[in-house]
Amino acid sequence: MTKESFSLSRVIKLFISALKGNETEFTTGSINRAIILLSIPMIAEMIGESLFAIVDMIFVSRISVNAIATVALTETPLMIIYSLAVGLSMAATAIVARRVGEKRLVRAADAAFQAILISITIGVLFGIVGFAYAEEILTLMGGELDLIAEGVGYTKIMYAGNLSIILIFLINGVFRGAGNASIAMKSLLLANLLNIVLDPIFIFGLGPIPAMGVEGAAIATTTGRSIGVVYQLVHIFNGSSLIRLTVKNFVVRIKTVVEIIKIGSAGIGQFLVETLSWLFLVRIVAEFGTEAVAGYQLSFRVIVFTLLPSFGMANAAATLVGQNLGAKKPDRAETSVWRTAKWNTIFLVSVAIVFSIFADQVLGIFDQSGIVLETAKSALRIICFGYIFFAYGMVIGQAFNGAGDTLTPLWINIVVFWAIQIPLSYYLSVLNDWGADGVFFCIAFCHSLYAVIAIVLFKRGKWKTVEV
Repeated sequence: MTKESFSLSRVIKLFISALKGNETEFTTGSINRAIILLSIPMIAEMIGESLFAIVDMIFVSRISVNAIATVALTETPLMIIYSLAVGLSMAATAIVARRVGEKRLVRAADAAFQAILISITIGVLFGIVGFAYAEEILTLMGGELDLIAEGVGYTKIMYAGNLSIILIFLINGVFRGAGNASIAMKSLLLANLLNIVLDPIFIFGLGPIPAMGVEGAAIATTTGRSIGVVYQLVHIFNGSSLIRLTVKNFVVRIKTVVEIIKIGSAGIGQFLVETLSWLFLVRIVAEFGTEAVAGYQLSFRVIVFTLLPSFGMANAAATLVGQNLGAKKPDRAETSVWRTAKWNTIFLVSVAIVFSIFADQVLGIFDQSGIVLETAKSALRIICFGYIFFAYGMVIGQAFNGAGDTLTPLWINIVVFWAIQIPLSYYLSVLNDWGADGVFFCIAFCHSLYAVIAIVLFKRGKWKTVEV
């Protein structure tokens, strides 16, 4: 057997092992191997989560303009729930990873139960309020009477079933902390597969199942996510992961609850700061016309999709930091972060080169021309210049989160994305006549600035002393 074929064989075996989730503890052995084993299922998980919105929009767009608008108007306030889910999952990953690194698996399961209990409480409260005030929510978001009449059922179902959103994020955070990203991946792939199958059935009807229009999309999505949660719960109770919940774990531990809320609150803040900053940037781009906004949106969708593997690698870094800090191996934790950042940079620089050379071909899938296409190409090329720094910023930001230090990236977000990015974008674009390119330049510049600040703070090492 040649060296090349042997290497290829090893790569294939490693890929299969990553998908199966055979290894869950990464405080010893090859760091490169650990990064690969964690990153592959986490990348698949990120892609799985992004598919919900894409699949729903494909089918809903065939119903009516009101149906499309209903989804958009409902999803915007739901960002609050998504931010809660993301923040709590950050806290769960940090605490569970730390306990796993300490070899205290019962305590890890205790933390998982507390996080699930908090999520259920929040989900039920939001579900009751959202269901009861669905019409008011659509009205507040600017929905007209005919839209509300057609779409209020969708909004009620989405809010009533919001618990499935929170739990699928939260429990996947638990599995990531335990190093079993494979189960997290499989739960989302199952949920997406069901959503793809059920969407056309419930929306357009099939046999005895009547056509339910846009409400059918909500039923399909909620059903898919809920069954994904059931899949998670089966694995967390039957012991197929390092984390196994038993009746003994069903005890409220106030100290752990407070710790989860403390870490999770800053994680929620990170998500909200970035989301609101993005909304402000869209408003600035809107100063230059609908075509500019459309072009920005097209480039943004391409960029976000290509960043999914980077998010997967960043999440892998969070798990490696948490587990190795728990095992009292801060140097290995730090090495894992720099190594992950290096691989992430290689990937994103490759993407940036492709976008710079083949922007026309990449954006050609949207069948647009004129100002829309020119704006999209400009955005793609300018924003991608910041990829070399963005790769480091993304990984190090998640490394802080994995250590339980969610406050540091929150404050960096506030300073960079609110205090600098928004006013600078307005100054360059509107007051200095750079047009939409001023916004694109600021995105590349500020994400690079975020990375530089994060690197400086990370090197100080205070994150190594955070107790969770």
